[in-house]
Amino acid sequence: MKEINIGLLGCGTVGTGVAKILIENRDLIRSRVGANLNLRRVADIDLKSDRGIRFDDGVFIADAHKVVDDPGIDIIIEMIGGEGVAKDFILRAIDNNKQVVTANKALLANHGNSIFKAAAEKGVDLAFEASVGGCMPIIKSLRESLVGNHVKSMTGILNGTCNYILSRSTDDGSSFEDVLAEAQEKGFAEADTTLDVEGIDTAHKLAILTSLAYGMEINFKDIYIEGISNITPMDIVFAGQFGYRIKLLAISKDTGNAVDARVHPTMIPFDNLLSSVNGVLNAITISGDAVGDVMLYGHGAGMMPTASAVVSDTVDIARNLLSGTSGRVPLLSYQMENIRKIPIIPVDEIFTHYYFRFSAVDRPGVLSKISGILGDLGISIKSVHQKGRKTKGPVPIVMLTHLAKEADVQKALTKITTLDVVKDRPVLIRIEDEDEQD
Repeated sequence: MKEINIGLLGCGTVGTGVAKILIENRDLIRSRVGANLNLRRVADIDLKSDRGIRFDDGVFIADAHKVVDDPGIDIIIEMIGGEGVAKDFILRAIDNNKQVVTANKALLANHGNSIFKAAAEKGVDLAFEASVGGCMPIIKSLRESLVGNHVKSMTGILNGTCNYILSRSTDDGSSFEDVLAEAQEKGFAEADTTLDVEGIDTAHKLAILTSLAYGMEINFKDIYIEGISNITPMDIVFAGQFGYRIKLLAISKDTGNAVDARVHPTMIPFDNLLSSVNGVLNAITISGDAVGDVMLYGHGAGMMPTASAVVSDTVDIARNLLSGTSGRVPLLSYQMENIRKIPIIPVDEIFTHYYFRFSAVDRPGVLSKISGILGDLGISIKSVHQKGRKTKGPVPIVMLTHLAKEADVQKALTKITTLDVVKDRPVLIRIEDEDEQD
């Protein structure tokens, strides 16, 4: 029986999961592929930690160069992470005419254009399903299942840490800080949560998806990013009173000559299926002109779900090798010569609906001052919730708007902030509601 040799770089959490599947499910994979997928080499700088796996003698080594340069290895799986040595090893593997599998979303978001170009020039496959959505087949859906569709939009929850925090805050009113600490204790969040809670991890994934969906070069730097650290239990409660839940969303829309691509906390109505995706789960809705809406749902991270996606990519490449083909499916869904530079719309130019919360002095005329500034900039108010109280101090005034331009909204909030009756910076949360009519 044909044997395909695999080299694994990095045996951390996900790398260990990949090794476990390849070793423990070897017979299952062989029966489905028609070849033996042999884990020939595993490289990691930590050779002492117990990973619960028994490797054959000589398989587990410290020198990754010996893996990448081994002429007997057909597929390199990169599980190192980061944008330093991982990039170097991937490019070296490509230069050595090896097929590559990676889950490295940050690397692809920031350096993917050059990496994919190198792979295309060498005629090797580079698979990256696990870089977005864990075990959800988002990449395969865009590259293969929806190949006959013009993708009109994508809206997704793509970070389990943020979704866990917002879900817990919604359920019991816990503060951001308390739930974040709990998530770290349970292993749902890293010690340094900046990439997660500030929306950067989600934006890495969105940069990859927009390229696949619209045939554009990967463009991470122009995506608008806003995290969830300023979302309070008070705003979650008010959102619920208006019929919305708050989620950190990756939003992408084809506007014709440009793409709307942004990541930020968003209020979505209760009847939107994404509003009921809770805990550490991920989900994404893809809208195509032929299929309508398609929703994928599942674990977006974790050892075994992510490892499952990595092994799926490895099997796809193994099947290509068995049939003597490569490049059967274009790396970025479109043929390389058809990938263009498509601009991302600056956030100031988007039109959407808004939630505002002002902390204002409780006295007559305050509401008219605020609404006057909004009206002067063409921002129409849909509804107002003003909660007065007998005790001294500022009280919340909450407003929902009709469709408005972001630039006008920001100008209005800057002016409102200068009012002596308004305390603190106003809170703004964007609303995505397809049923809204203006």
